[in-house]
Amino acid sequence: MFFKAVAVIGPRQSGKTTLVRSLFTDKPYVSLEDPDTRQYALEDPRGFLANYPNGAILDEAQRTPNLFSFLQGILDERNRMGEFIITGSNNFLLQQNITQSLAGRVAYLQLLPFALQELYRHDSPELAHQDTLLLTGGYPPIHDYRIPPQDWLPNYLRTYIERDVRQIKNVTDLIVFERFVRLLAGRSGQELNITPLAVEVGVDIKTIQSWIGILESSFIIFLLRPHFKNFNKTIVKRPKIYFYDTGLVCSLLGITQEKQLETHPLRGSIFETLIVSELVKKRTNNGKEINLYYWRDKTGREIDIIIDEVNDLIPVEIKSGKTVHPDFFKNLLYWMKLSETTKGFILYGGDQDQSRSNGIIVTSWRNLAREDPFLNA
Repeated sequence: MFFKAVAVIGPRQSGKTTLVRSLFTDKPYVSLEDPDTRQYALEDPRGFLANYPNGAILDEAQRTPNLFSFLQGILDERNRMGEFIITGSNNFLLQQNITQSLAGRVAYLQLLPFALQELYRHDSPELAHQDTLLLTGGYPPIHDYRIPPQDWLPNYLRTYIERDVRQIKNVTDLIVFERFVRLLAGRSGQELNITPLAVEVGVDIKTIQSWIGILESSFIIFLLRPHFKNFNKTIVKRPKIYFYDTGLVCSLLGITQEKQLETHPLRGSIFETLIVSELVKKRTNNGKEINLYYWRDKTGREIDIIIDEVNDLIPVEIKSGKTVHPDFFKNLLYWMKLSETTKGFILYGGDQDQSRSNGIIVTSWRNLAREDPFLNA
């Protein structure tokens, strides 16, 4: 280990505590969610840290932001590697305090909800039930304890809003904030247009921007940026918004049964959310940079994903349909000609893989459950 401390961050209930306690069994575990322990750490940080001469696991450390300054002195004085393990469910607060106090002393890791590869084999029969996967999502408690997602997810949202949102920023009207989150779920996989969203929610644009930041920092959503190369075309410059978990999207939209999802007008967007979030999880789990973008010009031609490998751009179109259709190829062929790219991918909701003579590889969404990235990228 090359750092004096390790910070493991991710959304609430993503398995951070379970992971670090299983890996660092020799270290005492301290939950800063506990009111008495938190009060002790806040009132007497030096005395609190003195109880752990060989380091400890400090869980939900963003609850005690002032602790980091005192931790800095201890890490520098002892000069040991991997002494303290820090977890947090809020990226903004934890990163801010690490940047100020622990820069260069801490390894920074993200733990997101389960990816398909962690839950299923490529040939697993569970993968046959696509709509069930979309409804269930990847939060560990649902899978570990067989809790029905329609029971667990609403409580997760309620806990997140009542505890984390208040902690990140003083949001006075939680009912309006919850309505905002539900409206945002209906926009997963779409461009983020703040102005009409602000009108619909009934708040100003700056508030919407602030709330978007809250959801990003707590790993509920992420923004997919447009690719910067326009190939002499006027391109859209707004990011697209995605949720990390399709189960949460379905819950926010009031979708609780597979029959509802089968015919829901947003099913395609929810499927796209699954695919894009899986690509993000693969890169995060492998310690790679998130080199994913999208491309769209003013005429409406769009490529769902552009994987930027420095000297190689890999376009990917996402289609929820289970049968390959000629329309799947239109935008991809257009972009490949425009960019002089010879390789492209269509990832679709069916089962068969195809290699076309035009350089396009059609691949099943099930390949996301394979160990090696299906795009070789």
